[in-house]
Amino acid sequence: MLGVLGGMGPLATVDFLAKLVAADPAETDQRHLPFIVRSVPQIPDRSRAIMLGGESPLPALRQGLAALGAAGATVVAIPCNTAHYWADALTQPNLPPILHIVDAVADRLARLLPGGAPIAVLSTEGTRAARVYENRLDQTRWPILDATAADKAAVGHGITLVKAGRLDAARTIFTEAVAAQRARGAAAVVLACTEIPTALPPGEGIIDATEALAARCVRWFRESYQGFPPAEQSTCRVAS
Repeated sequence: MLGVLGGMGPLATVDFLAKLVAADPAETDQRHLPFIVRSVPQIPDRSRAIMLGGESPLPALRQGLAALGAAGATVVAIPCNTAHYWADALTQPNLPPILHIVDAVADRLARLLPGGAPIAVLSTEGTRAARVYENRLDQTRWPILDATAADKAAVGHGITLVKAGRLDAARTIFTEAVAAQRARGAAAVVLACTEIPTALPPGEGIIDATEALAARCVRWFRESYQGFPPAEQSTCRVAS
């Protein structure tokens, strides 16, 4: 069973769940991917922890993974890019493995840009500072362009607007940010904060990390199980 560790933020979690169901080519209710969700918005701010040395979210993330595992989850998706900074620290024998969001984006890049090309990554300050994408994505194929300080600040402001429910204002900012990165030579723009696609609709050359993760979860389920086994019978421990 898939576990979803959400709440970072709540709207991004709901967006992920909708995309998870949409990505599943099931013909009946009974053939859909089973999942359980833990959405706790009180997890400490990820970017603040990385940038300013604020309270670490790691204990809360571990608690969430443990709760999902106890509820029957055999693998977990975290619809928050910045939280994946702690993915290695969360890889423990007593916790369910994580389907990494950057790996899901790499799947999409392999389809869209199989020969490789420069890309742009729109994200939180924390994701950039922690080099979540730079450290995991194959940059010999998809080098990440560095955005200007103004562009980074604008995206950060847009993310803050989404969290405050001001989606229309955020949409304008994100649209301009994508256009700016395409003008600088990005062959694709990755929406690497799960808040961004809640305000910005799909478009050509845009890779929605949320949607990519949802598709990866469905693929995991279809490749792992023909049906829905009880949690105690599951032997799937490898998330790749």
